[in-house]
Amino acid sequence: MAKKRTKKKKATAQSDGVETLPPAELDVLAAVYAEAPVTAGRIREIMEKYRPMAHGSVVTLLTRLETKGLVTKEKGPVGKAFLFKPLKKPEQVYKKLVKEMVDRLFNGNTGAMAVSLLEANPPTQDEVAEIQKALNSAKKKAKKTRTTTRRR
Repeated sequence: MAKKRTKKKKATAQSDGVETLPPAELDVLAAVYAEAPVTAGRIREIMEKYRPMAHGSVVTLLTRLETKGLVTKEKGPVGKAFLFKPLKKPEQVYKKLVKEMVDRLFNGNTGAMAVSLLEANPPTQDEVAEIQKALNSAKKKAKKTRTTTRRR
């Protein structure tokens, strides 16, 4: 008996599109955030040092990001090139991805993630001040539902 194929549900502009971003799409999205509006050719140049890929591959990834509602394109001023811009602020995407990482890798333990991050990539003094400000704000907003139960 043959297995029935089911169609994968495509993300639409209504979904936030961040749920399942593979590393290559994340790299392309980061390049869009870095220099928007930007052409596929320029994205390829930006990524050349750490993720070399063909122009067609970059265009394919941009099309996927567009389908997920994360980037938009418009005709450039010269030639056939399109200019790509993000549809969401980077912070919106970062928050969603970090939450997913904390849930998946650290079993929801924000403290363990923060300690790992600080040990792996020690912050500058300016970053410490920014982190302290965020911690002070988090203290005020601390949710009782996120407390861990202690066994004695």
